[in-house]
Amino acid sequence: MAIKESDLYKENYKYGLSKHEAKKRLEKYGLNEIKQKKKKSALLIFLSQFNDFIVWVLFAATIISSFLGEIADAISIFVIIFMDAILGFIQEYKTERALEVLKELAAPTAKVIREGKQELIKASELVLGDIVVLETGDRVPADIILIESNSIQSDESILTGESVPVEKLKHDGGKIKNENLLYMGCMITNGSAIGRVIATGMQTEMGKIADMLEKIEETKTPLQEKLNKLGEYLVYIILIICVVVTVMGVLRGENLYKMFLVGVSLAVAAIPEGLPAIVTVSLALGVQKMMKRNALVKKLPAVETLGCTNVICTDKTGTLTQNKMTVRKIYISGREYSVSGEGYDLNGVFLYDSVKVNLKSNFAFNKMMECSVLCNNADIEDNKFIGDPTEIALLVLGAKSGYIKKDLSRFYSKVKENPFDSNRKMMSVIVSKNGKKYMYLKGAAEAVVNKCKYYLLDNNIVNFDNQLRKNILMANDLMAKKALRVLALAYKEITVNESEDELIFIGLCGMIDPPREEVFDAVLECKMAGIIPIMITGDHKLTAEAIAREIRILGEGDRILTGDDLDKLTDNQLEKIIKEVKVFARVNPSHKYKIVKAYKKQGLVVAMTGDGVNDAPAIKEADIGIAMGITGTDVTKETASLILMDDNFTTIVSAVKEGRIIYDNIRKFIRYLLSCNLGEVLTMFLASILKLPIPLLPIQILLVNLATDGFPAMALSLEKGEADIMQKRPRHKNESIFSDGLLYKIMMRGTLIGLCTITSFAFSLYYFGNIIVARTIALGTLILSQLLHVFECRSERKSVFELGIFTNLYLVYAVVSSLIILLFVIYIPFMQKIFYTRSLNLMQLFIVIVFSSMVSIISSLYWYKK
Repeated sequence: MAIKESDLYKENYKYGLSKHEAKKRLEKYGLNEIKQKKKKSALLIFLSQFNDFIVWVLFAATIISSFLGEIADAISIFVIIFMDAILGFIQEYKTERALEVLKELAAPTAKVIREGKQELIKASELVLGDIVVLETGDRVPADIILIESNSIQSDESILTGESVPVEKLKHDGGKIKNENLLYMGCMITNGSAIGRVIATGMQTEMGKIADMLEKIEETKTPLQEKLNKLGEYLVYIILIICVVVTVMGVLRGENLYKMFLVGVSLAVAAIPEGLPAIVTVSLALGVQKMMKRNALVKKLPAVETLGCTNVICTDKTGTLTQNKMTVRKIYISGREYSVSGEGYDLNGVFLYDSVKVNLKSNFAFNKMMECSVLCNNADIEDNKFIGDPTEIALLVLGAKSGYIKKDLSRFYSKVKENPFDSNRKMMSVIVSKNGKKYMYLKGAAEAVVNKCKYYLLDNNIVNFDNQLRKNILMANDLMAKKALRVLALAYKEITVNESEDELIFIGLCGMIDPPREEVFDAVLECKMAGIIPIMITGDHKLTAEAIAREIRILGEGDRILTGDDLDKLTDNQLEKIIKEVKVFARVNPSHKYKIVKAYKKQGLVVAMTGDGVNDAPAIKEADIGIAMGITGTDVTKETASLILMDDNFTTIVSAVKEGRIIYDNIRKFIRYLLSCNLGEVLTMFLASILKLPIPLLPIQILLVNLATDGFPAMALSLEKGEADIMQKRPRHKNESIFSDGLLYKIMMRGTLIGLCTITSFAFSLYYFGNIIVARTIALGTLILSQLLHVFECRSERKSVFELGIFTNLYLVYAVVSSLIILLFVIYIPFMQKIFYTRSLNLMQLFIVIVFSSMVSIISSLYWYKK
């Protein structure tokens, strides 16, 4: 429970709480901890993996196979179920870790003042009203309001995602503001402070985020939902098969027990028990490919979900941009110059009206470089950049003109620093050289010009009049409209007065975090694929707009909303305009969560990127949560489904492409497996209708299942994907897995396989008059027709001739392996006894080839002519 604002000053902070009072408050409000709901045990999580409809079907198949004496088949099905359960357990168990990581962010100890003495206590024992002492390197143990502050800065990246430390000020007794508060889990990067605890445990900002995470319900991915529905359809079909085939056989005069065995054998064959395993393998292969492209997939179905993503909500800094502040413009002596070079590249030139210029003889330019390097706490060591991105940008600017900090330090020694202050909006340093002292200063233009008395005009120092002030502020505004962050620089030689006044104005530096070069193509690819890229950032609206327009996320007629705009909109109002908005600027955690929910309300599949703890609720709410691998916090990584190891937007687009390929491949082997299984079912069903003998014995039906359902279907998951995969619009998340005529293709091809098989059986039975030979020919026809059909399943839009036979060698090897199994069963005496087959002569083999290949040839010629 948070303390009331009116109670903030009731206690003497120099004395702090008494131990008795602290104990009372601890009993009343509880420990300062991130609480968690009661978690499921590891055993319950594991057992819950079996509570799935298609798993129940597979268990039934295991029992049936065991009953038929097919122990090997039963074991293989059980292994599939068990492995699936292990994978599901690992994924769910890892997501449960998110809150534990939040808990670990809390400080283990805290320095407090109690009864006038400073002591170290467990952070969990902090109570409301406790006086906490903080210094550089400490982790903030609770939400605290500042009573005393000495140049304190806090790294709030775990909450905001922004890497720049935030300046904090002591509370002056008025309304509490963000600048007066320190938040649990954040690090003190500079200065020292004394503050009073105003919120502990679940009432802190960290606790509120944890509570939001607990309330978000997990939803199944589109693939999981489709497979569940498929499982339901299969069970109904299987029940009908068992009943119809058995009853018709009995009515025809067959033995009841024998027909029951045929019925259940056919039921086992009709279940594509390899489907979950193939889906898992297909997703796992996708994961391996994504790893090579700097993306780590934590949850297998995430890759497939990306394939139907409509919206990608992405951070700006580091994802769309290089996360490297770069000085693009400088303004000296009334002229604006451009600076070439991207990111932290130390090479660059200065341009005036697009013409390269040499400014080294210009005194104003040299002073700007000195100021940029000396009034700076960043550093470059062994090609590593250390410090604030803004200050690194100024070091790089100096390096481009030959001003290196290490070299300047040989001549200038630092005497004093006046740190940046949000009230002064500037920082300054005093340095000495050859017995003389100089002040170098940088800060906001409107603040710096008011401190200046003189103006550096090329090589001369002139008085700073009103017209010059107006020109500088106008130049500052022009840079700001280009979304450049502008700093003004000034200096003076110190004789007696060390105050920040009577300065000599040097010029302006305009900098920006440039877009990644590859992002331009990635954004274009997104749009071609019908995916909407959305920028969500904490940056200023103008900065966000400039970057978004440059990389073409923001176009004509698109809208930008700020956090303030979002606060004024109800959820319903936001949902109505959400499709018009392409950029969200100055947002906070609740805004990001609200944005994701609004897109989902519109029926869109949303991918959300993030790095700070504040992003975790939005990432968990999104259909696919994406964490930053470099800048992301542990909480975000634990919550996310996908981690970008390079923090690059382009990697997301690669993941989308891979997701589409995987979904296409899943459709391919569903088409193959179901059409083949339908052919098997239809063969037996037609035999019953036509009052023919049983064309395939139970052991032969299971052989067909073994020879055709395994490796060929698995090989289909290794298809590379078609060239135009990213030129199609995303599929709807509720779209049936049988959409776009897939069910028709399955029904037609399965029917033709069944007709060819039963025809070959009837013809052989009539011509040769031997039931064993006829069944062997039927077995060969059924298996070979399925193996030929697998090549047709490689594409839904192209023929075998267009794709080429050998463009998927894994499929060729799989088909050859299955053919070898068939030949062994037909020609090896030992196998003949097990499977009740007979060696076939050339004429009989010819019959098998003709009936099995007829439909494939007609189908391929049809596609070729198209």
